[in-house]
Amino acid sequence: MAFPVDLTATLSGASVSQLSNWRRTRLLIPEHASAPRALYSFRDVMALRTVVSLRRDISLQKIRRAFSSLSELSLTDHPSKYSLVTDGSSVYLVEEDEALDLVLRPGQRVVAGLTDIFEPFTNMQGRQVVDFLRPRPHLEVRERRIGGWPTIAGTRVPYDTVSMMVKDGSILPSEVPYYYPSVRAEDVADAVDFDAEVRSIGATA
Repeated sequence: MAFPVDLTATLSGASVSQLSNWRRTRLLIPEHASAPRALYSFRDVMALRTVVSLRRDISLQKIRRAFSSLSELSLTDHPSKYSLVTDGSSVYLVEEDEALDLVLRPGQRVVAGLTDIFEPFTNMQGRQVVDFLRPRPHLEVRERRIGGWPTIAGTRVPYDTVSMMVKDGSILPSEVPYYYPSVRAEDVADAVDFDAEVRSIGATA
């Protein structure tokens, strides 16, 4: 599954301009970089969310240094495979109960706690970033369900499919269950609300 820029920005907390800058400066190149327009993988979105979370407390220069240290330490998996945290002065790779310093003393092991990047947080611009796994109470993100595309909770129905059904008013929210019996009125409201947020962020492109 490939994620367009507007949905990537909504789920990761990065702005559209940040995504463009980070592609240009090669901080994170999308896995679908060869596509005619920028498209991100589920793993890319997770890695970007880590960068945005770190960026609240530490400079982008240090984040770049941390990514460089991963490569120097032969840790060459996709960045989403690594749990990275910061104490405001360095960036650490968390491995069970220990952490590896990636910036100030690359390779040195210290004790550090793990921050759950899936939880909601406020980014540097003051925007509230959605809960990654539950962007709305009645929506879910599950990597093994249609590639991580947000769906109505407990179903395989994409949020944007539901939103598009009621957008022009020809189908009422109460009528959606006739087409998708597992979708309820409150699910429709969340799908429409989340779609509006995605579109508003995309409009800044």
